[in-house]
Amino acid sequence: MPKEELLQFEGRVTEILPDARYRVELDNGHQLVAYTAGKMKKNRIKTLAGDRVTVELSPYDLEKGRLIFRHKDERAATIGRSPPRAQFRRR
Repeated sequence: MPKEELLQFEGRVTEILPDARYRVELDNGHQLVAYTAGKMKKNRIKTLAGDRVTVELSPYDLEKGRLIFRHKDERAATIGRSPPRAQFRRR
């Protein structure tokens, strides 16, 4: 029997909870608790309150999910990076 397809929704992180969990409000108003996917942990992608994310849900339990993608927001594009610091060599 094939695996059930996972549902993907977009939402916004409203609260950071202990144990690397997040409270996410989906675009349709539904709230759930989500954890960070392994690839996001491996690549050290940080998620803060207010970030737009894509959440993967099982069709069996719609109260728990997994954060699989953090969308780049407009704030990060406008702020940009700080100028590089000068490198000094010791002689």
